[in-house]
Parts: sequence; structure tokens; C-alpha cells
Amino acid sequence: MNWITNYVRPRINSMFGKRDIPDNLWIKCPETGEMVFHKELEENHWVIPSSGYHMKIPVDARLRSFLDDQWYERLQLPSVPQDPLKFRDVKRYTERLKEYRSKTGLDDSVVVALGSVEDVPVVVACHDFTFMGGSLGMAAGEAIVTGIMKAIEFNRPFIMFAASGGARMQEGILSLMQLPRTTAAVDMLREKGLPYIVVLTNPTTGGVSASYAMLGDIHIAEPGAVIGFAGKRVIEQTIREKLPDDFQTAEYLKAHGMLDMVVPRHELRPTIGRILRILLKLPPLMDDAALEPEGQNDFVPAAGDKPAADEPAAA
Repeated sequence: MNWITNYVRPRINSMFGKRDIPDNLWIKCPETGEMVFHKELEENHWVIPSSGYHMKIPVDARLRSFLDDQWYERLQLPSVPQDPLKFRDVKRYTERLKEYRSKTGLDDSVVVALGSVEDVPVVVACHDFTFMGGSLGMAAGEAIVTGIMKAIEFNRPFIMFAASGGARMQEGILSLMQLPRTTAAVDMLREKGLPYIVVLTNPTTGGVSASYAMLGDIHIAEPGAVIGFAGKRVIEQTIREKLPDDFQTAEYLKAHGMLDMVVPRHELRPTIGRILRILLKLPPLMDDAALEPEGQNDFVPAAGDKPAADEPAAA
């Protein structure tokens, strides 16, 4: 019997108690294996400082880092049937929804918000991959359609941050119906002459990549993002050929004409701000408002203004 191990150490531990250490205190870079302190990663917008690898970013952090003054107003979204097919696999679909809502604090996989980018007011929709893989169901489809309708109502550009594994199997055909619904909404936005910019993040696959994620006026991707419909292994097994190592990456798609540009996360706001000003025929952003020609920036209300009486209240 080891007296120190069996008696002294337990007594000391009981006196001082066990220290609670968060599980995510250190985060491992998937590319290099480097361990990064979580505070440092959050301050760098969830981009590994040394390798530049873009980690998945929570939707709140995404919106605050992208929009002016780290401010946004979430839209109240319409409710949809919770479990129309009464689906059950290992557990009931309603139980899965409850679990993910408790885990993420979100109602579903898409958040829609009002804000501004480089002083251009916009409507932004953002997938959160931590909510059932960012899958597209009725609630997510309704959120995107609602966001586009609000963009039309407020005469604002619409920006989509896509990150999804595709359609949500628990909703079957009702999930697939969101593909034509969102496509029709994008056509309505285009008829109004409002810009639609898509930012493809890691990963954007399945039905999402086959619908609204590839219908933008401008397509931007974050470095290293995986973008495609079917998975690489499925394609290799189907065509019985070895595909390039960088197949379906953002860089590969840009080289083959599927994307307009690949932009690091830190540069998204100024880049999209410049694009919006070009598409809307607005003057370049100037620090001194007095230098801006009069009557040139009357497209929408100035950023930071309180919503008008007919605009939605904060969620």
C-alpha cells in the first residue's frame, strides 16, 4: 500500500477542491496541429494566427466582426411546423431540435440581421454550422426568404454567409422545397436591382450549393473552404478516378472560374463594402464626410440610425 498515493494525495485534493478547467481552453489547428489559446483565437476572428487556417466561427462573432461598430439587429422570423413528418431515427426530431437549441441558443440554423457594411445598410443572413450542420429545413428556408423580402422592403443589398451540409433529411421533401423557394426569392431581389453577395465558408455543400449559394451577383469564399455538391469520395467512387488533392477547395474553384475571389476573413468587410459602393454607384468611403459630394449617398438611411416605425423590433 502506497501511503502517499492512497491517503495523502486524496486528503490534499479534498482540502483544495478540483479546479474546473474549460474544455476549449486550448484549440488545436487542424492544419498544423498547433495549440492556440482560445482568447487569442477569438481576438483574431477565429483564424489561426500562424497558419491562417479559418476555423468555424459562431454566428454572433461572425456578425459582430463583419458589420460596422459590431452592431446588428436580429429580425424576428416566422414560425414553422416543428416536426411535420413525425420523424424519428435514434431519437425523435423534436428532441434533436431541443438539444441543438439548448446548445447553441438559436432557434434554427440561419440568423437574419440588419446592419451596415462600410456605412452601407444591408440585410445579412448567416448559417451557423453548429446547429445540425447548418442544414436547410423549413425554418432556415423561411428565414432566408424573409431576409430577402426585408431587403426588398428596405431597399438594401442582401448578403448571404453560407455554411451547410445540405438539406435536412428529417424534413424530407419539405426541406428540398426550400431550394426553389429561395431561388424564386433571389429572382425577386434581382428584379428590384438590389445586389446579392454570397460568402461561401467551410463547408458549403449539398442542396445549399445547388440553390441560393451559387446564385449571387458576386461569389466570395474564405481561404480553404470546401465547396461542392457531392463529397469528394463519392465522386471518386462514381467516376473511378483520383481527384486532385485541392479538389472542391475555394482556391480550386476560383482557378476554374466558379468563384470571383477568395478573401481572408479580416478583409471581408472592406472588400464587400467597396463592391457594394460600386454596384450601387455610391462614392468611395471617405473619413471626412465633408469631402463627400452632396446628394450622392441617398440610397438608404445612414448607418446607426434607429429603425423606422415600420421596421421590425429587435428579437
